[in-house]
Amino acid sequence: MAATASGRHAWRQLMRDTSRRSVSTNGSNFLRYQQQLYRSPFSRQVSSSSGRVALRSPSSLLRQQQQQQPLGQRLYSSESSQGSGNTTPPPPPPPPKNSRSQVKFWPFVVVIALGSGGYMLLVNNRKEMPPTDKNAQGATPAFSPSEVTVLFVLGGPGAGKGTQCARLVNDYHFKHLSAGDLLRAEQNRPGSQYGQLIKDYIKDGLIVPMEVTVALLENAMRDTITESKGATNKFLIDGFPRKMDQALKFEEIVCPAKLVLFYDCPEAEMERRLLERGKTSGRADDNAESIRKRFRTFVETSMPVVDHYEKENRVVKVDATATPDKVYATTQEKLKNVLGDKL
Repeated sequence: MAATASGRHAWRQLMRDTSRRSVSTNGSNFLRYQQQLYRSPFSRQVSSSSGRVALRSPSSLLRQQQQQQPLGQRLYSSESSQGSGNTTPPPPPPPPKNSRSQVKFWPFVVVIALGSGGYMLLVNNRKEMPPTDKNAQGATPAFSPSEVTVLFVLGGPGAGKGTQCARLVNDYHFKHLSAGDLLRAEQNRPGSQYGQLIKDYIKDGLIVPMEVTVALLENAMRDTITESKGATNKFLIDGFPRKMDQALKFEEIVCPAKLVLFYDCPEAEMERRLLERGKTSGRADDNAESIRKRFRTFVETSMPVVDHYEKENRVVKVDATATPDKVYATTQEKLKNVLGDKL
């Protein structure tokens, strides 16, 4: 009997030790499983039907794993495990095989290839396109200032620019190019595509688009140099530029100006002169309404040109209220001081 009791006691002791080792081992496995599950904040899941990637949280992933396992192998809390005596957690599920292969990368490769090809085609086409402007070709102005002398003659309508230019042409062999005369001649030229446009602008006292005026001036200068075989290379450009962009465009394309000859005259005096001239000139803009429009346009757009060149010390200002003879004498004196032998 004593031997039997001793054998039963040894058996119970062996079973208790085996149970403790099982619980310890299973608890360690469960802890490692939880650590593996919570190692990253979210889990990626790829849908094979749409190819879209969804992010799943660890708690939702754990619940999903529990629901997919048999009833006897679901994970429970420590309290329920103690109550049921089932402390053995199921082994962690194996990672999905070839999960990355479900994402198809070839559409992205095709899109990138098509985009790169289109970009290269666009670059090649732009290289083959001809420039639309002289500056796009990196061209220098048509005439060099060392070979051609250009004086811009500015002043309000009726300031006497035409009268003074005629005397300078006679005494110093300038070629007088009046922007207004060129525009009026162009509007009356048969077949001119700008004729009606120029007529409307002049009648309303507005400034004709600079592309038209610059082209007419350049052509006139070229014709003069060709006809004189280079003997005439000094130009008085009367009534131009009317705006700052016209001045910049002319110097950029045609030739830089030597200076601006500015005839300063009050509005009342200019209006009186133009109304008197209108009795015999036959010009449509020699009336009171057009004169006032032209004067406002000059003050608003042309005076900034004078101010710009004055800052560069390229302005010769002459008081135009005196008689034509006195105005011309002042003009000669000031031009000689600036131009010297080039006059």
